[in-house]
Amino acid sequence: MSGPGYASPMAAFNSGDREKLLYVPCIYRNTDIEQPDYLATMDVDPDSATYSQVIHRLPVPNMGDELHHSGWNACSSCHGDCTRERNRLVLPGLYSGRVYFVDTASDPRAPRLDKTIEPEKIKDVNITALHTAHCLADGNIMISGMGDKDGNGRGSYLIVDGKTFEVAGTWEKSEPPKFGYDFWYQPRQNVMVSSEWGTPNKFWHGFNPAHVAEGHYGRSLHVWDWKEKKEIQEIDLGEDGLIPLELRFLHNPDATQGYVAAALASNIIRFYKADDGKWAVQKVIDVPGKKVEGWALPAMPALITDCLLSLDDKYIYFSNWLHGDIRQYDITDREKPKLTGQVWIGGSITKGGAVKVTEDSELTEQPEPLVVKGKTVHGGPQMIQLSLDGTRLYVTTSLYSTWDKQFYPGLIKHGAMALKIDVDHVNGGMKLDENFLVDFGEEPHGPALAHEMRYPGGDCTSDIWC
Repeated sequence: MSGPGYASPMAAFNSGDREKLLYVPCIYRNTDIEQPDYLATMDVDPDSATYSQVIHRLPVPNMGDELHHSGWNACSSCHGDCTRERNRLVLPGLYSGRVYFVDTASDPRAPRLDKTIEPEKIKDVNITALHTAHCLADGNIMISGMGDKDGNGRGSYLIVDGKTFEVAGTWEKSEPPKFGYDFWYQPRQNVMVSSEWGTPNKFWHGFNPAHVAEGHYGRSLHVWDWKEKKEIQEIDLGEDGLIPLELRFLHNPDATQGYVAAALASNIIRFYKADDGKWAVQKVIDVPGKKVEGWALPAMPALITDCLLSLDDKYIYFSNWLHGDIRQYDITDREKPKLTGQVWIGGSITKGGAVKVTEDSELTEQPEPLVVKGKTVHGGPQMIQLSLDGTRLYVTTSLYSTWDKQFYPGLIKHGAMALKIDVDHVNGGMKLDENFLVDFGEEPHGPALAHEMRYPGGDCTSDIWC
């Protein structure tokens, strides 16, 4: 008898269950709708009568949480522990600092709220602005924080007891970095690497380019000794690494390399353990900006806001939220990724919009607006989730309510969408499934902003192998 998840990434890839449900947080903060955020359950089983519909909504009891990312109480990291069960979805509030624990086991199609940690308990350990939640091999839960109790930048890590769901303290034994965001650990290599967003008191209220120059946004990776829980190296990525967000080690637990998406610089950067034992970086993908008129700045970055790796470590996928495309690169050669697929999902540069592209090194004309099942997609491709077998890629269009309102006011009015892309995992290539659409603009309380997606059985971005 085994515990949650799969014995290895390839076991999940080769024999994992097909996804039938997706859990996605939906946000009303910074909209005109006075309702709490909620967890939506999407039916993605093509044999179901309610396919591509929201079949359940679980509102949280508080207003203005800004539900954002989510994780699990247990995953493949404790696959060898038969006493563990993946049965609680961990939902931190990016703005409130509150954490919800949702029971997904009693009725996976209709999750229910089990427990809440109030922000005061988390501020007691000087953490707020919670982001990434990962389950640990010891059964506990680790959540990255991006700020101190006052909203200043501070990259600390909250530990939650995996049995009681109470605050158990902080993880790190050395002084936290100035910024925090994402993290991924590789126990066989005794290492964790973490990334940076910025100062919560700044990004909470929108993006101001001046704050980048003032040092309120990150540009570094942090390497940690996993056993000692201490930072051992900081890697300054420079201008090529401005705002390094989503970070992915290769899924192979023996791997000593991975990739991070530098959002503002619009680069994919490989990080790896060098021959001298130190960790090093290499820019491997550069998405050029576009010179534009009718936008906030004369040059528009792609803004890479999410990335993931297929479970067999063959492909990297990432979303360019401002430009509007999702890309697939073959990373068989880890140092020289090869573009194998690209799909346009809305974005800021579509024809007929306010923005005119005056210089573009990649496109000869601006892309057409995307219309699916008679409805125009607002916003750009943002969160992505890949099926275990690598053949289906789901995408939502909301980044963060404050930034949505700033860059895509149409998202606030019309709501986000969830779409599906069919993937050729053998040869490379992607194609939009024009028969799949979940329109969060038609929710009962009004248009909602849908963000990160999770499968009940784990996925490419939730599970880590030890």
